Amino acid sequence: MTSQAPETRIVNTWRVACDGSEGALGHPRVWLQIPQDKGWVECGYCDCKFIHAEFEGKV
Repeated sequence: MTSQAPETRIVNTWRVACDGSEGALGHPRVWLQIPQDKGWVECGYCDCKFIHAEFEGKV
């Protein structure tokens, strides 16, 4: 059985919300803060990676 790779999203804000993007099959909404020195953060539930637009292609 093959699992899908976690999703990666390019965002323009330093604070993002993640709910799994699957409606009722998702997870509780969590708010994540992207560290300005790192440029990305991963959701602890679904491993979705949020990359700030300023760091696109650098991470």
